[in-house]
Amino acid sequence: MSISPARRTAIIDALRKGTVPAEGLDQLAVGLDRLAPILGEELDKVASGSAVFKAVRGEYGSGKTFFARWLQQQAIERGFAVAEVQISELETPLHRLETVYRRACEELRTAAVSRQAFRAVLDDWLLSVEDDAADSAGDAEELLEERLRPVAEAAPVFPLALRGYRAALLSGETETADGLAAWLGGQRNVAASAKRAAGVKGELDHFLAMGFFQGLLQVLDGSGHSGLLLVLDEVETLQRMRGDVREKALNALRQWIDELDSGRYPGMYLLITGTTAFFEGRQGIKRLPPLDQRIGVRFDSDPRFDNPRQPQIRLQAFDFPRLIEVGTRVRELYVTGISDDAAARITRYVDDDYLRVLAESVAGKLGGQVGIAPRQYLRMLVDVMDRVEMFADFVPREHFTPTLESTDLSENERSAAASSSSGSLDDPDDIEL
Repeated sequence: MSISPARRTAIIDALRKGTVPAEGLDQLAVGLDRLAPILGEELDKVASGSAVFKAVRGEYGSGKTFFARWLQQQAIERGFAVAEVQISELETPLHRLETVYRRACEELRTAAVSRQAFRAVLDDWLLSVEDDAADSAGDAEELLEERLRPVAEAAPVFPLALRGYRAALLSGETETADGLAAWLGGQRNVAASAKRAAGVKGELDHFLAMGFFQGLLQVLDGSGHSGLLLVLDEVETLQRMRGDVREKALNALRQWIDELDSGRYPGMYLLITGTTAFFEGRQGIKRLPPLDQRIGVRFDSDPRFDNPRQPQIRLQAFDFPRLIEVGTRVRELYVTGISDDAAARITRYVDDDYLRVLAESVAGKLGGQVGIAPRQYLRMLVDVMDRVEMFADFVPREHFTPTLESTDLSENERSAAASSSSGSLDDPDDIEL
């Protein structure tokens, strides 16, 4: 398993805390082999100027978040910029595209900039315009206008603000440049003086945000990126929203998909994640038949023959073989960064049989729901290997008892743990409503 020490440490640290690692997910990916070639083809298609929509569905514990982060890593390795946006009723409602755009700019990542890459992308784009103008002995202003023309038709204020940003940089007006960069990123409450310098007014709204996404795609293309992978996570929260809000959000998603198909967003890969209930239940996409017609998929009973080229793909919950396989990978990764003596002890005491015993114990404490077990299982596994590494006389089978503290459990894990109790539920909070 070839991996840098820094990445290995980052993965182990994330698992120790019970979180999904930000990178290196290819080291842990289990069961995605059949999807990787098709998803790679789609990313290449987007890089050539097309647009793709994809929905991934699965129950809690099926690994939707892991899948989304893994795909982001694949995209970054292909030169994409990526952004992950959590859909919520208050902060990022889907029917208010300006909130989605703002969050996407805040979360933008590239291979060169691991967080908040929007400003760096703007500067790279302007630099490329200057360089291309110098190489062709042309005028940078004319080249700037030429490249902004497609965006100007959809959102005239985007190129207006971008020209103002460039002028502020050239004249050394830092505060004005900062304000216009923030306004281009969809931020609210930008100083009026900065907007006045560029001749723009007001705040970003839903319809203007459509053009701003086009502008962002143009800037990414001009700064040497293959495209944008935009992940809308937890879209199933739409089901819990007020009826009128839910209708608006579903219609906004339908409109977005239509515009992707029409070629309005070249270079965008839009991925949404949701539970099966969102795609099949009455409060999800079926509530808007035109949306269901566009992205609904009728799956057969045997998931082995699912077609990954369809607009929806479904993830299967972890079973014991996959749980043990990912445990094996984590063990192999762990021993690459420690002494030979400690590695030998881990190989001896944390063998395949112990991985199975630990997996069964954790799943048993979660009501036998293997799909919910990976996070706590890997967390305990790293804890065990830490102890074996640090204490030469530590023997897991003798000195370690798997326990789950309620404070360490997510809502779904807590519900599963409560269901595993044999009889009464002493705490009213344990009763699932």
